[in-house]
Amino acid sequence: MKSVLLLLLLSQAAQAIPCPDWPDSRAKTEFAALSQQVAHWDDAYHNHGQALVADTLYDQARERLQHWQQCFAGALGHLPEPLAGSSGKLAHPIAQTGLRKLHEAAVGEWIASRDDLWIQPKVDGVAVTLVYRAGVLQQAISRGDGRQGQDWTARAQQLPAIPMRLKESRDAVLQGELYWRLDGHVQRRDGGVGARGKAAGLMARQSLQADEAAAIGLFVWDWPDGPAQMPERLQALQRLGFDDAQAYTQPLESLEEARRWRQRWFTTPQPFASDGVVVRQGTRPAGARWQAEAPHWAIAWKYPPEQALAVVQAVQFNIGRSGRITPILRLQTVELDERQISRVSLGSLAAWEALDIRPGDQVAIRLAGLTIPRLDQVIWRSPERAAVQTPDPAQYHALSCWRLSAGCEQQFQARLNWLSGKRGLNLPGVGPGTWNTLLANQRIDGLLDWLELDAQQLQQVSGIGPRRATQLQQAFALARQRPLQQWLQALGAPSGLTLQAQDDWATLQARSRAEWLQRPGISRQRAEQLLAFFSHPEVAHLGRQLMAAGVASFQSSTAAALIQPAQLAPHSATGNDRQ
Repeated sequence: MKSVLLLLLLSQAAQAIPCPDWPDSRAKTEFAALSQQVAHWDDAYHNHGQALVADTLYDQARERLQHWQQCFAGALGHLPEPLAGSSGKLAHPIAQTGLRKLHEAAVGEWIASRDDLWIQPKVDGVAVTLVYRAGVLQQAISRGDGRQGQDWTARAQQLPAIPMRLKESRDAVLQGELYWRLDGHVQRRDGGVGARGKAAGLMARQSLQADEAAAIGLFVWDWPDGPAQMPERLQALQRLGFDDAQAYTQPLESLEEARRWRQRWFTTPQPFASDGVVVRQGTRPAGARWQAEAPHWAIAWKYPPEQALAVVQAVQFNIGRSGRITPILRLQTVELDERQISRVSLGSLAAWEALDIRPGDQVAIRLAGLTIPRLDQVIWRSPERAAVQTPDPAQYHALSCWRLSAGCEQQFQARLNWLSGKRGLNLPGVGPGTWNTLLANQRIDGLLDWLELDAQQLQQVSGIGPRRATQLQQAFALARQRPLQQWLQALGAPSGLTLQAQDDWATLQARSRAEWLQRPGISRQRAEQLLAFFSHPEVAHLGRQLMAAGVASFQSSTAAALIQPAQLAPHSATGNDRQ
């Protein structure tokens, strides 16, 4: 019954990820391409000591291939064997087993059905078998495929962490992890830092420098042919000189205890990187019966991934108030640090163009400062390059889209949101939802059309009742009392402009380039920006609207004389800048 429940849990987890909407021909192409990429990673890691991708991303890529197999049953080939290209030919005297990786619910079921349990950190390094005869090191063998591996004896003899002679003259076959030593490493804070790749890279070399050899540590996690009971086995390992085995192998009785040890090793300083914990039974079959596959007496419970492999579903382009174009990747939802991530910003159009990310590509995502999702790298590109429509950057800038028109929807709404926001007029109860409602009901077409709406007109808007209409009227009344400096910020005037006592709207509009340059702190570039803003026909039109609406800071005899109605140029996304 327990095993059935475990399989059900794993099945439900897999079903939570939607299947790609592909015909079988596309599925075969995608599966073959990703399989080839995974095989390339396997070859680089096992035969050349190069970790081309983080372990967590590699695991997720293989899981994705397995998921595609389930989605397209019978249409796809076999998963690539991780160690199919391993060049190791030296047989392990006792097979190196793998580990099933379970989630918390399945870990709890597994623990509840067993006794004599122990927990260890899952050290993030490279597995090794050490063979001692009469206490003298005879062989060191890489994991390889679990049955055969590479002969690491010559390199092992250079490592201070591996004793050439045990403290007792006895035969022993030990299995453990060679890891890159770290000083005060906190896994939650520091992540994997490429520690596994560094250890693998050094072990792939023919010779090591003294400092490189000293940087590799050894954690012995099992002694297959040692004493039958775990306490005696740990004590015997300590007598042989392997102290870490006892320090990092703790008795376990419940899932709650497992949580505590897992959290402790995740959040406190350790001398190595780790990617989870291993829960094992103290009593297990004799080593001669071990096989190169996941055993029934040990499982892994991994830490939350520091990176997630996300499928890009679409590329969108957000256009902000100033005309800045920000590419947004819409992702198939992934989880990082208990957060659901479905989108990530690329920052700039140039960044997207350089990366050329398309729907179907798979990217690595991590959390910056544990809060903001960011793109780490493109892991794999779909062989089918989907077309992406990009906005023309020449059409959007600081003086474009003052009115609602085709192509201006995003920038215009961003202007509205800024205008009512905290850095603009700071209007209470007026935000994106308000503007969405007014736009959906076609009540505003220009940036300041809302000033002309009275309470009766507002009540006629779908979604705005009498009480809400009164609140909006009160907020709009506050806008009429805001000072000129605040209005300039709200309208998007170039930053850095500090008004003097004699400044009003009319004098700002009439000021020449030379006069702007005479103002303290105004550079030539900023003077050009100010001149272009205050002389722009759309800005002049906004000034007339504000005067007509009775906005206090735009009322002056000078302004009335200088701001004459003008024939506006036909509206476009670019506007008409005076040079």
